[in-house]
Amino acid sequence: MQVTVEDLSSVKKLMCIEIPETDVVRELDKAYSNLKKTAKIKGFRPGKIPRTVMERMFKKDVHADVSYKLIQQSFIEAITEKDLKVLGTPLMDTPKLEARGPYKYKATVEVKPQIGNIDFKGLTLKKTIYDVTDAEVDAQLKALQKNMAEKGRIKEDRPVADDDWVLMDYEGFKDGEAFEETPKVENEAIKIGAAYVTKDFDEQIKGMKSGDAKEFTVHFPADYCNAKLADQDILYRVQVKEIQEEVLPEINDDFARSFGDFNSLEKFKLDIVTNLKNAYENRSHEELKSQIFEALTKKSDFELPDSLVDFELESIVAEAQRSFMSYNTTLEQLGLTKETLSEKYRDVAENNVRHHLIINQIIEQENLVLSDEELEEGYAQAAERFRRPLDEIRKYYSDHEDHFDYFKTGLLEKKAIRLIIENGAVENVEPEKKEASADE
Repeated sequence: MQVTVEDLSSVKKLMCIEIPETDVVRELDKAYSNLKKTAKIKGFRPGKIPRTVMERMFKKDVHADVSYKLIQQSFIEAITEKDLKVLGTPLMDTPKLEARGPYKYKATVEVKPQIGNIDFKGLTLKKTIYDVTDAEVDAQLKALQKNMAEKGRIKEDRPVADDDWVLMDYEGFKDGEAFEETPKVENEAIKIGAAYVTKDFDEQIKGMKSGDAKEFTVHFPADYCNAKLADQDILYRVQVKEIQEEVLPEINDDFARSFGDFNSLEKFKLDIVTNLKNAYENRSHEELKSQIFEALTKKSDFELPDSLVDFELESIVAEAQRSFMSYNTTLEQLGLTKETLSEKYRDVAENNVRHHLIINQIIEQENLVLSDEELEEGYAQAAERFRRPLDEIRKYYSDHEDHFDYFKTGLLEKKAIRLIIENGAVENVEPEKKEASADE
């Protein structure tokens, strides 16, 4: 077998593979010999069909099967011979197989870029130290208080105003007919002014009283999030059932107990402080990583394989879709497509791939491996994160080798980041103070 490799770029190669005629003839002979044992043709006894007859009737299928087999075998041998670490799926140019002569085909492949050793030592890094303030704790408590709020009927007899919650039935019609995008909704509480439907919808509700019914037309703007409603006129029929207000619980020891095993408000505040500190520590660490990758990217100029970028991009878009679905929203409703999301997030995907390649290069050049203690620590952190028993986490990764490899890679990347930070000059700094605007 003859193999030549042409560089199309630093990460893309054109492989020209030639399989000798002797191999082609041998595989064809073997295929027809096997077919002869099982083929059934009227007028011939089993096992006695002449080769010429089988060629006339089965040539297309036999040659397709043989060429597929030859390609499978020779391609693996070719990339092994040339020591190519192929990424993704190769693009094959495979002509029809002839009965005589060598079989030649081409394969365009992408390979891992040659990055070379990266000098990661001595980076100048700044770690922002965030302090948890009493005001932040109070803000957290007030946010939780608002989440725990209950709605109750207002006591006074008055019309709907801004910031009221209105319990209502409503349905939208287009051209006098029921419209699937604005189905009938019953007993739904909507906050006036939040533009749950549109601002115009809220304006029409203002001034109504409990028990009032009303018809009005709303024009949806051309850039409305649901493309099927954009620039449409919808006639709404609304029945106001009740005007409500939020009733906030008092922030006290009983309030604290509703969130878990806290016997006092003070202990609950301490838990909030701990969570905020952890969040700030994670934020500081992510900021350090951003500085690291910014610095190392300048030191490492290499071409990215499209296959890796495309794979990362597919993952990002899929995650975005899952996020939308969790809110019962589709791309179509938001006026988006996979193509527009791919265009929006391509730079993110390229940065992610570049960062992974850089950190993996450092892992390789420093021969980083995980000790048993580090692996156990990783299991323990996963058990805490997923709130599952430690033995269950161990068993899961033992039973799922592909997930274990991904898990182990993540731990190695964290180890590499720690190594870079330990070998850098880290200065602790205070957060930048933003000047308050006139509105603030």
